[in-house]
This record gives sequence, structure tokens and C-alpha cells, in this order.
Amino acid sequence: MGLPGMGVPGLEDLLRAATPQVLGAVVRRYGDFDRCEDAVQEALLAAARQWPAEGVPDDPRAWLITVAARRRIEVLRSETARRQREEAVAGFVAGPVPETDDSLTLLFLCCHPALTTSSQVALTLRAVGGLSTAEIARALLVPDSTIGQRISRAKQKIREAGARFVLPAPAERSARLAAVLRVLYLIFNEGYTASSGPSLHRVELSTEAIRLTRQLHARLPGDDGDGEVAGLLALMLLTDARRPARTRADGGLVPLAEQDRTAWNAALIADGIDLITRTLSSAPIGPYQVQAAIAAVHDEAATAADTDWPQILRLYDLLALLEPGPMVTLNRIVALAMTRGPRAGLAALDEAALTGHHRIDAVRAHLLELAGDLPAAREHYAAAARGTLSAAEKRYLESKL
Repeated sequence: MGLPGMGVPGLEDLLRAATPQVLGAVVRRYGDFDRCEDAVQEALLAAARQWPAEGVPDDPRAWLITVAARRRIEVLRSETARRQREEAVAGFVAGPVPETDDSLTLLFLCCHPALTTSSQVALTLRAVGGLSTAEIARALLVPDSTIGQRISRAKQKIREAGARFVLPAPAERSARLAAVLRVLYLIFNEGYTASSGPSLHRVELSTEAIRLTRQLHARLPGDDGDGEVAGLLALMLLTDARRPARTRADGGLVPLAEQDRTAWNAALIADGIDLITRTLSSAPIGPYQVQAAIAAVHDEAATAADTDWPQILRLYDLLALLEPGPMVTLNRIVALAMTRGPRAGLAALDEAALTGHHRIDAVRAHLLELAGDLPAAREHYAAAARGTLSAAEKRYLESKL
């Protein structure tokens, strides 16, 4: 967690797994999410300092809940001197620890519609993922103070919106679930292909996104959009399976067609394919499921030449109907070019008139290279290299020159 004293094997995972359970228990008792979240962060810090020296307690969750509750009492005492309020909270500290797991409720609360997407991401990583403010700042490559302010404002907006610590009603849950899935998707993508910085991957983000999506899939009722939750989880597994082959020893990017597929994680691929196969046959289809199906086609190909590009093109046609957007259009153009030739892809790219992202120049450069127009390809590789903030992508694009 980036906290002092984290030398005990498994302690980091233990604290991260306990975070939503502890926070849920404290919020359920006191109701004020913002102050309870601060108290839980202090309890986690105390555990990271004390447990390596004193040993992990027999019931770590109960220890954390007790320490967080005591901290909340201290704040209450500073806010008011009335004896009845102190007596009301004292029973909670000594009482039994509830067994309820509130991870799902916390996810929905952190993705409250009153928050911006960036605030939803930061609050989810801290309150549900158990990452410290410093870890989130490092992962997202922004200053600690920015993340701290973002989280503070998010908690204030939740309080002002009058949000309660309960799962949304079924009528509202579907819309809120879409926000939860989008936040998890954004966290994973930023971890798998960092938008800026020296490294291509930020493994702590992609790993956390997979962990939280697994929890969501395991705990969400089957009638609450489970097909898209399963689709997102399958997409993450099938994509993350390729991570070991995506970089060279020097950190340089290796494109999909050049990757050593024997280095791909076969277990993740098997899990992902099994999950998406079962989901497509039993749930209403959605965008995440289609993206997972595309990833499965790539992962099933023994070599790049074996890739079933016509099938991928059909899947992108479907995805364009379900969730149209510039990146879907761009990826469909790649599939079209691989199916019908680079000139067909270039014509589609001209017709689409996409702008505003370095990947557009990178795709055009690649298609021009395949078509044999090397001077024009060099021009667009250079433009793409200038446009990216990722050092790994920049090195790769410059190497193509």
C-alpha cells in the first residue's frame, strides 16, 4: 500500500481486501462516509506500522474496525461534548463485528452520479481498492495534492447529495451499474496502456481493476446486468493475458502481431474464453461482451497470420451498432484493412475523418506502410510519436521511422 512497515508477506493484500469490509462496517454504524473513510485510512496506517512489529491480530478485520471506530469517536468528541453521543458510539466498539461484505455497496456509492468520472476513479481506488492517496497519485501520474483534493471534493459532493449507504433501488441500479463498469474499465485501461509516463503498464491499476470486477461479478445479483459484468471481466482477463509479451527487456512496446504468444498467460486465456462463451449463450448481449469476444478471437490464434480477421470485422460491425465511437470506428478500420487490404482501410479512414488522437496517425502510418507508401508512412509515424505522452509508445513509433 505504499505505507511504512509493509515487509510482512501478504500484509498488503490483507489490508486491501479488508478495506471495503472495514469501511462498510463503520459507515453503516455512523452514516457519514467522508469522516468514516478518513478514520479507516488512519486505521490502515496504524496496522501497517504496528503489525510487522507486533504480529497480525487473530481477527484483523475486527482490529481495524475497532481502531477506525475509536478514531471516529475522537472526532465526535471534538465536535460535541454531549455525553449521550459518546455513549451511543461506545457500544459499537465493544460489540460484535458484522459479517456483511459491503464492497458492492461501496462501489455504487463511489460511482455516485453527482461525481465526475475522475473523482469516481480516485474514490473507488481508495475506498474500495484500499490504495493510499500517494499510490493513486503515482499510478495516475498526478500530484498527491491533486488526488487528495479530488477525493475530498468527491466525499463532500456525496454528503451534499444526501447519498445513503445502501444499494440503489433496482430501478436506479442499472444506470448506476453502467457507471461502475465504466470506472472499472477506465482503471484497467490506464493500467494496461498508460496514457503517459515512462512505463507502458501500471500493473497495480490493471490488477486492482480485475480484482474489483471479480468481486462485482461474484456478488451482484444475476438479474442486475450480470452479462455485461461477466463480459467486462472476460475482456480484462483476455487482454491482461498478453501483458508478459507486450514489452521488451528495455521496456519497449511489442505490437500484437510481433508478440511471442507462448509468453501469454494460458490460464487467464482459458478462464476468459470460458467466461465469455458461457455469457454469450445466456445473457443479453452488450458492448463489453462483444469486446471480450474480439479479444478471444485474437487470443485463440496461434500466430498473427492465423487471426480470423473477417470474424473480428463482423464483431466490430456489431460493436459499432451497440456503442458507436471514434475508437470503435478506428479499430473497425484496422479489421477492415486486415480483411480487405490496406487501401480499403485508408479509404475508410479518409471517409471517417477522425481527428484528435495520436492513434489515428499511428493507424494511418501502419496502413500506408502496408500499402508501400513509405514517405507518407514516415510522416504519420512522426506525427503519432509527437502526439503520445507515453514514453514506451513514443520509442516504438520513433523506431518505425
